[in-house]
Amino acid sequence: MPVPLGLSTTSDSQRIADLSQVLETTPLLSPPVPCAHKDAELASYTSQTTRSVLWDETKILLKYSFPVFGTHVMEHSIMMATVISIGHISTVALAAATLGFMTANVTGLSIVQGMANTLDTVLPPAWTSDQPQLVGLWTQRMSEFTNPVLALWFHAEPILLGLNQGPEIARLAGVYLKWASLGLPAYAFNCVSRRYFQSQGLFTVPTRITLFIAPINIFLNCLLVWGPEPFCLGFIGAPIAASISYNFVAVASVVYGVFFVPRTAWHPITVRAFTNLGYLAKLSFGGVGQLASAWWSWELVGPSSSLGPVPLAAQSVLITTSSSFYQAPYALSIATSVRIGNLLGERNAKRARVVVKASFLIVLVLATLFSCTLITFRRSWGYLFNNDPEVIQLVAAVLPLLALVQICDDGSGVVSGILRARGEQVLGALLNIRHATALILWIPAYYVVGLPIGLWLTFKWDFGLFGLWWGLNIAVVSAASAGLYLCLITDWDKEVDKVAARLAVDKRYKPVDEEHTH
Repeated sequence: MPVPLGLSTTSDSQRIADLSQVLETTPLLSPPVPCAHKDAELASYTSQTTRSVLWDETKILLKYSFPVFGTHVMEHSIMMATVISIGHISTVALAAATLGFMTANVTGLSIVQGMANTLDTVLPPAWTSDQPQLVGLWTQRMSEFTNPVLALWFHAEPILLGLNQGPEIARLAGVYLKWASLGLPAYAFNCVSRRYFQSQGLFTVPTRITLFIAPINIFLNCLLVWGPEPFCLGFIGAPIAASISYNFVAVASVVYGVFFVPRTAWHPITVRAFTNLGYLAKLSFGGVGQLASAWWSWELVGPSSSLGPVPLAAQSVLITTSSSFYQAPYALSIATSVRIGNLLGERNAKRARVVVKASFLIVLVLATLFSCTLITFRRSWGYLFNNDPEVIQLVAAVLPLLALVQICDDGSGVVSGILRARGEQVLGALLNIRHATALILWIPAYYVVGLPIGLWLTFKWDFGLFGLWWGLNIAVVSAASAGLYLCLITDWDKEVDKVAARLAVDKRYKPVDEEHTH
């Protein structure tokens, strides 16, 4: 019979004895338990050759990345199903859904994701420290920060009209956002709960949940968009299906966390959840800045929509394609962040340094594979989303530029994971004068270099979407180069000390008083 969270059935001495037997080779299907110091493992690491350690870390990153990739592919399929189902209604409907989805990204999803990314900094080292219950405590703290404001989504139509969007596209985009808002709170919760599981090495838990929900989402899209009366809702059926699916994932995550996951990382709900919020707010602000500085520029809402329905529909296909292919390097980014965080919690700076090299080797192979795939199938790719010959032709013409973007953008994703493990989101890095030179290149790469050049090529030289994607190419090359520099100059011994200092802050608090536990 499952044991409720917060209750204990074993003695402390027995738990310590069990913990000491757990090694790095613990299978993912068996929930790992934390270990404060692994002296035997550290000695083994020291005796290994650099090539051997690199190969070991490559295998670990791949083992971590596969279930994370599965999770994100299944979750991304929720939005993919929306775009595909609406895309076959009409080109105008696809353009409106694209504008609505882009607006949702800029004003909601990117903010939630950026804040949740903060947990990649604090949860993994807490899990491998002598205070694994801090995983639950930091999760509770972050839950206080992920309460998005939905007012903008309910008043999107007049705002989009004010930005010179077409009346019909603006109206449909506003309708899309109103129904999509039903899933935003659940989406925020899912981002946080996923980090809670992954920091403990339970990478397959979110995968199982989304693998179960994804087929339900496809069924709901077919039923609500194209199904028989009275279920057929047409355009609004797609965002409704996505919202229902996100809420299903949230409910399943709660059930799994309560009944099927060990309580080792759980922290009772107490007033401690309201402590140390300043540090979390600083990281959250930096996390949003780190993600949004790149994510928002990809949306390019105004420029692409100003070119007309066909370019906007083609941009929808291109952005959706890029997002889909990005799921693999993003999974690697999370796996890298978790792995480095765990090693920092174990005070193993040498091993963390090797993880950086292994992650870049893997992402180079991935980016090359994805770029070749896009080039090979560029002429037929657009048919997955739309049947308009003009849209298909434009997609085929721009896809080589997307393939070129893929190489450096995938590398930037891994860089972001490494910086999150260090706690060096944009705000934190800005406070470090030693990194100022790289950040001069990194943050403005999109808004000072890439986007202005893209707009100049698009409107001054009439390059259309080609101009926007050339601008993105310049931006990601600048960002990836600066990010690589930031990773190479890292002093991992100092990073270990930073993690120890952060954990010491919570350690100063006295044990939780039962009278304050809810």
